[in-house]
Amino acid sequence: MKVLKDKIILGIDPGTLILGYGLIHERDSGLVMLDCGALKIPASETQPLRLRRIYDFVTAIIEKYRPDEVALEAPFYGKNVQSMLKLGRAQGISMAAAIRFNIPIFEYAPKKVKLAITGNGNASKEQVSSMVMKLLSMMEQPKYLDATDALAVAICHRGNGKVLTAGEDSKFRNWSSFIKDNPGRVQ
Repeated sequence: MKVLKDKIILGIDPGTLILGYGLIHERDSGLVMLDCGALKIPASETQPLRLRRIYDFVTAIIEKYRPDEVALEAPFYGKNVQSMLKLGRAQGISMAAAIRFNIPIFEYAPKKVKLAITGNGNASKEQVSSMVMKLLSMMEQPKYLDATDALAVAICHRGNGKVLTAGEDSKFRNWSSFIKDNPGRVQ
């Protein structure tokens, strides 16, 4: 007996200046993008006000779409400790919004997301965006790449963090297959 898939996954690319979000609906027939975008927060706002905006924004998305699961990109370890702390706060406040609704939360490292989407853990934001757009049959690129990053996190979660393989949802499964099938589109 085949188990039917039907769940909504909210992907979040945390940030205290730009927070990307993306929602996918996993159906038995494949993935459908429900919504994506970004919350842009003025740099002039204090950290507490930014965090309040993030909490209210993520709460509103959850109330509107009622996702079954939330997938977040984990903060990466960089040289700038202050940046990492700010990203951690944005991730934490996004988690708090999901916890309020008892939604299961999952985290994925940026390299794991890139690897799952493009087959390359060091892919650029543009490569990730291009692949996400192909996987979800998107016609127009969002204004901020943070939105496609968030969709990538949701797709990565949907695949349990594994590199996508041929035959699922789209003919383009990784960056290598896209380049092979589209030599004139890549420089």
